[in-house]
Amino acid sequence: METRIGLLGLLLHYCIVIGTVLNLINGEAQPYWEQPYAQPYFDNSTKREVIATVGQSALLHCRVRNLGDRAVSWIRKRDLHILTVGILTYTNDQRFQSLHTEGSDEWTLRITSPQPRDSGTYECQVSTEPKISQAFRLNVVVSRAKILGNGELFIKSGSDINLTCVALQSPAPPSFIYWYKGSRVVNYSQRGGISVLTERQTKTSKLVIARATPADSGNYTCSPSSSDSASVIVHVINGEQPAAMQHGNSSANSILINKHSFSLTYLAAAPGGKNLILSLTSSWFCLILKSICLYGVYR
Repeated sequence: METRIGLLGLLLHYCIVIGTVLNLINGEAQPYWEQPYAQPYFDNSTKREVIATVGQSALLHCRVRNLGDRAVSWIRKRDLHILTVGILTYTNDQRFQSLHTEGSDEWTLRITSPQPRDSGTYECQVSTEPKISQAFRLNVVVSRAKILGNGELFIKSGSDINLTCVALQSPAPPSFIYWYKGSRVVNYSQRGGISVLTERQTKTSKLVIARATPADSGNYTCSPSSSDSASVIVHVINGEQPAAMQHGNSSANSILINKHSFSLTYLAAAPGGKNLILSLTSSWFCLILKSICLYGVYR
């Protein structure tokens, strides 16, 4: 009988050793006896620097091993305000919520609709004695779109309209990037000759409108998901002068002379921030006294 008990004990010992080895191989660092009073510790594999976009939920993941019967709290460092204890929210700002799945080691602080003022340091705190904590840095940014080039373009009729939009300060690629002409979505236009190429990984979108006509003139807007939109005004004008204007600065005073028709085009900034285009055909006197001519126009 004693021999049988000894063999069972030896077998149990080997089973425990083998189980411990398998746990270590599988990355489970807990000892086989599952000590109920083992000290909790943080799993440092979680991301400690988080960038979130205004309006998109921010998630801070805290992973605690050997938690036992201790409680996990989230603290806002700048004012030491207790936000959550366990899964309960301890603040009047209901945008803050603790997420936890029964049996898991992860305690996540979710901030719904974060604003730039929510940027700062947050602590995941465990109620040991003394308390232990892990700091997380949250940076809430305003993502915005930018259309490359000038804010106003002059395109020669028959040329292509080529616009490129970039989503700046966007932590993740946008789900979509829509182009609008006025209030109408260009992506699904029936016009024909329109192509939109969106590269989510580079956060860019290119709009090409082939063989533009004056009817294509208007306000074009690039609107990525979760980003402020950007707009550009496009003028499609018949003649050779507008083709040259698109390469210049529309806010500067420049003189363009069409040698074939001996006409003068003067582009100037008129009051109210709009451009004034003055064409004078075969008027060499006004070419010499252009300031007087413009004064008369402004009057």
